[in-house]
Amino acid sequence: MSENMSDGSGMGDSTDEILQTLHGRRAKVWEYFEPDLVIVDNVLKAVCKFCAMKLACKSGTSSLRNHVGDACPKIEDEIRNSFLATIKKKPSDVGFVFDPVKSHKLMVKYCIHAEIPFRKFEDPYFEKWMESMQPTFKVVGCHTVRNECIDEYEQMKEQLRTELQDLDSRVSLTSDMWTSVQKLGYMCITAHYIDSNFILKKKIISFKDVKYPHSSAAIEEALTRSLTEWGIKHKLFTLTLDNATNNTAAVDNFIKNQDHGLLLDGADFHVRCCAHILNILVQDGTFHVRAVIEKIRDLLRHIDSSGARVQSFNTLATKVGLPEKSGLLLDFPNRWNSMYLMITEALKYKVVLNNYASENAEPTPTEGEWTNAEVICAFLKAFEKATKAVSANRKPTAHLFLHMILCIRNALKDPQWKVNVTMEILADIMSTKFNKYWEESKLNDVLVIATVLDPTKKLDYLDFFYEKYCDNVNDIEKNVEYIKDTMKLYFEKYEGHAKRSSEQSSVSRQAGLCQGSPVLGKRKLDEEFARYKSRRRAYVQPKSELGMYLDEEFESSNENFDILLWWKTNAEKYPVLSTMARDFLAIPLSAVSAESAFSCGGRILGDTQTSLIPTSLEALVCGKDWLIKIPNKEG
Repeated sequence: MSENMSDGSGMGDSTDEILQTLHGRRAKVWEYFEPDLVIVDNVLKAVCKFCAMKLACKSGTSSLRNHVGDACPKIEDEIRNSFLATIKKKPSDVGFVFDPVKSHKLMVKYCIHAEIPFRKFEDPYFEKWMESMQPTFKVVGCHTVRNECIDEYEQMKEQLRTELQDLDSRVSLTSDMWTSVQKLGYMCITAHYIDSNFILKKKIISFKDVKYPHSSAAIEEALTRSLTEWGIKHKLFTLTLDNATNNTAAVDNFIKNQDHGLLLDGADFHVRCCAHILNILVQDGTFHVRAVIEKIRDLLRHIDSSGARVQSFNTLATKVGLPEKSGLLLDFPNRWNSMYLMITEALKYKVVLNNYASENAEPTPTEGEWTNAEVICAFLKAFEKATKAVSANRKPTAHLFLHMILCIRNALKDPQWKVNVTMEILADIMSTKFNKYWEESKLNDVLVIATVLDPTKKLDYLDFFYEKYCDNVNDIEKNVEYIKDTMKLYFEKYEGHAKRSSEQSSVSRQAGLCQGSPVLGKRKLDEEFARYKSRRRAYVQPKSELGMYLDEEFESSNENFDILLWWKTNAEKYPVLSTMARDFLAIPLSAVSAESAFSCGGRILGDTQTSLIPTSLEALVCGKDWLIKIPNKEG
């Protein structure tokens, strides 16, 4: 028998209990239960909003908390976790004890991560602030903070060095050059690798000043010095650089002069930065069509040059229901996507711009010019997407390379874009530059193989790609067979390494056995018989691990497919290929990850720390990178 309390139960002796329970609903858990209590078998109960379960609440809310925090089958994880966070005990709940050493160490990490100038620690109100929270906390001067930041960097560096040296996979690098406000040249080197848990990691390992001129010899020397310092010279896989001539020469010299241990003698060591190629591609094309949107650009520049004009522009924007702007986007010569972003915004504010031009007697873009802008914008959108895709550095991108360049090639050849002479010129110029870098004979083999290591594509995508990509039909099979042979060579290298590692492990285990052990003779016979069976079965020539992988059904392709999770799950089934996948999928398609380091370096120097010496700047830039916490599983 169950009754809703609001209907009246006729139980006068329990009225006090009911009122006491209602008035005592201060606990957070009551938000997850119905406002009205019910009486079941003379017992007052609360009703769960999610599963309608009735729980006794006379003796307290522990049963309610347990239900919401663990037992309710219908509550969503996000809601449950939110509740658990509210009832988690704080330090003050369990007796807080101040730890000055821990607090000081966290302050140093905060200084590095938040890019706090050292002089801020000598602000008199900082000391008062600390004293108000913990009188026993000793505030130190800027020089002490700087030294402690350097010490923290050295400790983190040693931990990362150990991690890289113990790594059982190879490391791919990206590098780029930057000139600081001090007019010093810096070279940033970033390591990209996938650890044994199949987590892609990106770590800045060097941010050092390089003396001018930045010749190929200077770049090679700086690279070699850094690799020797970290002890990873023989663990290299690829190096992604932009297309500067001195970079290409530096790579050639490194392969020729250094004891590097690169696979296949470094044939695929140099990966050309895809973002840089895209930038060159579009800049060359758009340079010849800039006149088409000149009137739009001039109008935007005119408005943006004055606060009063921007205010007039915003007044017109508000009238047509568009948001106000603090300033208008303009294009820059060295950033092709700035033109795309400028045109995109101009098209959004087309009515406002036309109205402003009319009211202020400025040249108004014609409908034909606006139409050209729309076509150019739609055309460049494919390149904007491609640039974003190749610039990602927290998830694998190498296996996306073939699909990306195929999309670009199709866009350049698609006749629907060639609606007028301007667009024909744009597409033809970009096609010429595209072929210079991405003709089928110039594609980097490891990037092509990375696509085969995508279980949603495998070799079938290779056939599909070359059928679309090759102008000469006879080249299709030739290119596919070449990649298959090259992939087999790489597989054999990895397989040989795996066998050597296994043999060394076996020898180590045998060496550890007690010579007088009574089981030693039996174990030796067992191992000898295992080798005998292996030799006998070798004549049957069973299908190789590579063959098994290629012959198996494809995985279904969707945007949520996690390629690293797939290889982690199938690592026991494909031990050699999964090791290959860790190296090939870690290859970054672009070197733009260095840009965040350069931005960080610029902010740290700012206007107040321009006297910072290069070693201190390296410690702060690298230290911040290592302290960044990546959500979910990325490290």
